[in-house]
Amino acid sequence: MEQYKQEFIEFMIDCQALKFGEFTLKSGRKSPFFMNAGAYVTGAQLRKLGEYYAKAIHSTYGDDFDVLFGPAYKGIPISVATAMAYSELYGREVRYCSDRKEEKDHGADKGSFLGSSLKDGDRVVMIEDVTTSGKSMEETVPKVRGAADVEILGLMVSLNRMEVGKGGTKSALEEIEELYGFRANAIVTMADVVEYLYNRPYQGRVIIDDALKAAIDAYYEQYGVK
Repeated sequence: MEQYKQEFIEFMIDCQALKFGEFTLKSGRKSPFFMNAGAYVTGAQLRKLGEYYAKAIHSTYGDDFDVLFGPAYKGIPISVATAMAYSELYGREVRYCSDRKEEKDHGADKGSFLGSSLKDGDRVVMIEDVTTSGKSMEETVPKVRGAADVEILGLMVSLNRMEVGKGGTKSALEEIEELYGFRANAIVTMADVVEYLYNRPYQGRVIIDDALKAAIDAYYEQYGVK
């Protein structure tokens, strides 16, 4: 596993963005883990979050793209932080763009988007926090493709939960790939998290012990991608 992935797993734990216990998801599923990108709230946390996204995008998609698109609302700060990190890490100036939930009908920046406008020929990388059902893509992909003649290279999320999506057989990221025709990747997967943390002391404690590992395994037996 790449060093930045190991560091990102520790970063999620330190920021309490990734928690373990008993959680009820929007889907009604009872999950032994929960991911909340809203936990990144300080300048230092957002700077590091942008760096991890930038490293994952650089590793996965390379540098031949023009725009980072972060769907409202959580995707907005992530796309801004990642664009800044890309400039600092790779000397590559990429623009950020996000959609508005409500169209602005006045001012110089009126319209459905904030940040950069989308132009014909733009190559776009989408950024999300975590995708469980792919619902946000249903709303934003048509907006992006309808705004200009762009090419969406792919999607990057922070964590692949590796559970079945709406269709009941494939993961949400696999469903997105099949539906929209672009790649969908994550900085880390839950398999990475379990592999790295299982029975490994971190900050003086074992986060994923035998009992929690058994609960995660049982969850994936029911909801995981076969």
